[in-house]
Amino acid sequence: MKKLTLTLSACLLLAFGGAQADDDPLSQLIFNNFSIPTQGEQGNDSAQAEAPVKSKSDDMLVSALSLIGVKYRFGGNSPETGLDCSGFVRYVVSQSLGMVLPRSAAEIAGVGKMVGMNELQPGDLVFFNTMRRTFSHVGIYLGDGKFIHSPRAGKSVQVVSISDSYWVKRFDGARRLSIKQ
Repeated sequence: MKKLTLTLSACLLLAFGGAQADDDPLSQLIFNNFSIPTQGEQGNDSAQAEAPVKSKSDDMLVSALSLIGVKYRFGGNSPETGLDCSGFVRYVVSQSLGMVLPRSAAEIAGVGKMVGMNELQPGDLVFFNTMRRTFSHVGIYLGDGKFIHSPRAGKSVQVVSISDSYWVKRFDGARRLSIKQ
C-alpha cells in the first residue's frame, strides 16, 4: 500500500507555486504522518473507519500551522486583528472541527478528556501556568515534542518544543477533545 506524503513546505509551495523543499526539517517533523491515498489504493475497513477522525485531527493541525506569524493580541480572536493563546485555540478548533470552546484557557481546560504528557497525541490541547495560576496558557500539541501557540505581546504564533525547561516547569496538563465524525 503506497501513500503520497505531503510536507507542510510541499503544501505551501503547491499553493503558491515552486518546487518542494525537502530539506525543511520542521515541516518533515510535523507532517511525516500526513498522507493521502494514491489512486487505486485499497484500504481495510478499520483504516477507513478511522480516516474521518484522523482527517479532522489533520485539518486542525494544518489550520493551526497556517496561522504561524499571526501577531499576538490580548483578547484577540481573529487572525486579521491578532490572537491571544485562547483566541488562537478557539479559532483553530472552530474552523477545523466546528466546535465552540469557552473564551479563557482556564475554561477550555474543563473541556475534553485529561491526558498525561506521556500520552500526548497530535491535536491535544496543552496547558501551562505562565501567570502564577493554573491553566493560564494553552497551545495545540503537534507531535514529536512540539506545540504551537500564540505566546505573548510582541510575539507571533509559533512552534516550540514542549521539552524546553520553561515549558516543562509550567506544564499543567493536557486535554483531548472528542472529535465526532
